[in-house]
Formats: sequence, C-alpha cells, structure tokens
Amino acid sequence: MKDTNGTGYLPREQWLEIDLFERLSRSAFRSRFHLSAADRAYIEKRGMDTVRSHAYDLVRKRLAPAQIPNDGKQTPMRGAPKGHPVFVAQHATATCCRGCLEKWHGIPAGRELTEAEIDYVVDVIMTWVEREAAAGGRAGAGSR
Repeated sequence: MKDTNGTGYLPREQWLEIDLFERLSRSAFRSRFHLSAADRAYIEKRGMDTVRSHAYDLVRKRLAPAQIPNDGKQTPMRGAPKGHPVFVAQHATATCCRGCLEKWHGIPAGRELTEAEIDYVVDVIMTWVEREAAAGGRAGAGSR
C-alpha cells in the first residue's frame, strides 16, 4: 500500500488501521483461499457452532502457546475432507502462524496469546467462514 512519505509503503501503524479484510483482499496469496464443496458440506453437517468450537480448540493448541516448535508450518493447507475448513480460513485470514499474526494483526510472537486475543482470532476466522459459506465458497477475503 502506497504512502505519502516517499518510501512506497505505509508506516506499520497506519497499515494496521486499515480494515483487515480490505488488506487481505489485496494479497494475491490470501485472496486465493476459498471453501471447497467438501468444506461447505462439513459446515452444513456440523453447524457453525461446532466449527467455532473447533476453531477455539485449534487456535488454543496450535497458535496460542508462546513457543511453537513448527511455527509457520503448523497449519495444514487443505480443508475437508482430510483437513478442516478452519485451516483454510486461517490461511485466508493470516491467522495460520505467529509470524502472520504479528505481521497482519499486530499480535507479537514469543508470548502466549491472551484470552482476548484468542477470541479475536476465532472471530476473524469465523467471520471469513461465515462470509464464504454464505457466498458459496467464493467470497474471498475482502468480501463483505
């Protein structure tokens, strides 16, 4: 994103103030993720409440600890049937590893996530899942 100070980029503080889903929609990598038919079937069968519960479990186990031995590789790239729709959402929303949480959300690595941060991450994931499910798997990160 262009700035006005001649460096070509916005200062980090200004960049983080821009709506998250707007920023994600500008990323070629993040915006290529969508729910598959299998992911949508999984959600339809189990319901959003169950998917949210799974998101909490996955975030607490794979993202919340201060030290993650395989950070940057702990979130599989695929969804259902062999993975989970939450994994797809994590890549789409840059909540897949602590490095992405720091870069995209301003949440520092190297310390345990707080309960409020866990709630925030799950809310971001579920907002994306709900938008994607409503749009039939083609909403993209920036869709509202």
